[in-house]
Amino acid sequence: MSKHHLGEFEEVVMLTVAILNGKAYGIAIIEELENRLNRKVSIGALQTVLRRLEKKGYLNSELGEATQERGGKRKRFFTVTNYGIQILEETKKQRMSLWEAIPNLSFNN
Repeated sequence: MSKHHLGEFEEVVMLTVAILNGKAYGIAIIEELENRLNRKVSIGALQTVLRRLEKKGYLNSELGEATQERGGKRKRFFTVTNYGIQILEETKKQRMSLWEAIPNLSFNN
């Protein structure tokens, strides 16, 4: 078992950042999560997780250009780091190991 642990919300946020591939900022991440998972996400909860993942070195962020539509405010864009990709791969292996260990698993019932 790895010494690194991702919570479920951390994992889906990181996966969503990867899916958005350079276009991941707060509202885009929320919309993607809500569309793919049919789950409501608050901006506060997302920002907390994004900061935590960046502090752990799993994500990087940078400010985009100021836009008139945002009143001159800049968007913060997130990307998954190489270290973050390693953590996601470890997490996937752990999950698959658990799924594969279930005896006589059948979802056709």
